[in-house]
Amino acid sequence: MKELHIISFNYPYPPSYGGIIDVFYKIKALSDLGIKIHLHCFVDQIPERIDPEVEENTENIFFYKKKKNPLLYFSGTPFAAAIRDSELLLTHLEKIKAPILFEGLQTTYVIKFLKGRGHQLYLRHHNNETAYYKGLSLSEKNIFKKIIYSIESLKYTGYQKKLLKKFNTVFCLSEKEYHEVETYSNNAQLIHIFHGNSSVKQLDKKGKYFLFHGDLTTADNKKALEETIDLFKSLPHYQLKVASDRASEDIKKKISAVENISLTPIQTTENLHHLLNGAHANILLSYQNSGTKVKLFNTLYNSRFVIINENITDDADLIKLCLYGSETEEIRRQIIIAATKDYNDTENRKKVLERKHSDASKAEEIIATIFKD
Repeated sequence: MKELHIISFNYPYPPSYGGIIDVFYKIKALSDLGIKIHLHCFVDQIPERIDPEVEENTENIFFYKKKKNPLLYFSGTPFAAAIRDSELLLTHLEKIKAPILFEGLQTTYVIKFLKGRGHQLYLRHHNNETAYYKGLSLSEKNIFKKIIYSIESLKYTGYQKKLLKKFNTVFCLSEKEYHEVETYSNNAQLIHIFHGNSSVKQLDKKGKYFLFHGDLTTADNKKALEETIDLFKSLPHYQLKVASDRASEDIKKKISAVENISLTPIQTTENLHHLLNGAHANILLSYQNSGTKVKLFNTLYNSRFVIINENITDDADLIKLCLYGSETEEIRRQIIIAATKDYNDTENRKKVLERKHSDASKAEEIIATIFKD
């Protein structure tokens, strides 16, 4: 029996946002292939019960509360990593001898205590954290948060360069991050996002509306929504649905002020898929260059046209499946083009997605790397 420790930055259920979607469906895909998973989760509050969807795919689940000490902001270690420190985690890792997969650099604080103990160490590199926090700082309007994100970006500059060399392999999400890691640690392997979709939906040629969906508490998504609202103000004969469970009162007011735009909750994965199935085209915009966004896969598998800008993916094959615009006027033009076209791309999507982006094939690659002996 092959065993693997996975250290997650959060409890991976429900799989409702980018990083956690990758964690949850990776665990499921590895478990389906017979890997015994020992899951370690850093959380704000330890859950009262473990969801059966997680329990059935894991051998053990351990929880550790994130530290709440604000003085850790003044540590030389990035705050997100410093709050994920646990002696109990080290005890559990020593009791069960197995390779360790860290989910993101924010889970790696304990590595310095594992030195010389013979552990095989692997990293799922979710982001270039320096670029990620710099992007958050640029998008954020709150001056206090802007400063915090900027400092975190600077801390990660040295942290990730020093740490990436310590892993047997760094599993990168995107071409961009793969090439960055290769330049200074020579241990990168490209494994695209785990997304949980298994087959491309066969849909009618026409949908009923345009769809924007996402977590509207993040600066990047808020900025993308503002641009999308401005676009649809100038296109009053097209209906836009904004799907989110996390919209502020300010955002709700902006949406309600435009007659052809409405806000709808997501709540469940099933409801999200229902919204995607009904959309004629999806608007996916980002101002952070951090590889392929997981919501791109949800739209390509479950909806019709997908309109993107340059920061949604750097995968050439995926870009060809979308309508692309780098400037606002180009995106506006693609909205108009999509509205007039019938959707007929199902078979082409199947060829590309099922060949290159299935979760099972990615899990097999990880297993072949970690358990090659």
